[in-house]
Amino acid sequence: MEICTTKAAIRAQRQDWRNQGRRVVLVPTMGYLHEGHMSLVRAARANAGPEGRVIASIFVNPTQFGANEDLSTYPRDPERDTAMLRDAGVDALFIPEVSEVYAPNAQTIVDTSELSRILIGKLRPGHFRGVATVVTKLFNIIQPEAACFGEKDYQQLAVIRTMVRDLDIPVDVIGVPTVREADGLAMSSRNIRLTPADRAAAPVLNAALTEAEALAAEGTTASRIRSHVRARLDGEARADVQSVDIRDAETLAALSGPLAAPAVLLLAVRFGTVLLIDNRVLAPPPHSKEESP
Repeated sequence: MEICTTKAAIRAQRQDWRNQGRRVVLVPTMGYLHEGHMSLVRAARANAGPEGRVIASIFVNPTQFGANEDLSTYPRDPERDTAMLRDAGVDALFIPEVSEVYAPNAQTIVDTSELSRILIGKLRPGHFRGVATVVTKLFNIIQPEAACFGEKDYQQLAVIRTMVRDLDIPVDVIGVPTVREADGLAMSSRNIRLTPADRAAAPVLNAALTEAEALAAEGTTASRIRSHVRARLDGEARADVQSVDIRDAETLAALSGPLAAPAVLLLAVRFGTVLLIDNRVLAPPPHSKEESP
């Protein structure tokens, strides 16, 4: 595995593979890797094909953290991450310093004006502007044919897909299903910061999502599903519910009545100082399409 710490080095490696006609797929990460990240690597390898190449990046992006958020405490273990990526068969790793990615006088940003200000964007102002900007930079630096992102960060995936569409960026954006622990908690680098009591309580997120899935199949309205999930989460003393939203699975438009098309239930819940997010796409009941005008 080639390890590149500068834009010039990763561009040179990318150009070498371009000259060989090889497809390149990118896996952007912020490090502290877990099995969820490895699922992204496997998806990238499958998409790249036997002759293609996979590039992973590790960069804790400061512009997506708010003033009172956890940039300084975000978990880091670059040596372990590098070993995991090497063992997984990644062909090159881009692991730059902040000064390599952002010039000191940088003033250009990328922002999805509507998507970035709802849901998590409302809870974390400026977060998705930072995400969109750094992903655009990674796409420009590496110029992959495709890139893999986890569906756990559902709104982030929607932001990136919208950005790619609106700016005509020639990168296929691949969503990869959420990987969960044995008790249903979605894998996240933030889980390590949960106290034992909060870690024991956190699977309530998956339990609430599973109950919502069953309610949707019965034809329950979006507003009633939302109320049920909110009550379920409020019943866990350690859960500080930040938001419970049901949105159109494609556009993220707000919903309230019966589900006539796939919807996504999005949760943001704080356990102690750690904000966890999770989601589930809810299918409408089988008869809903027949009854729709």
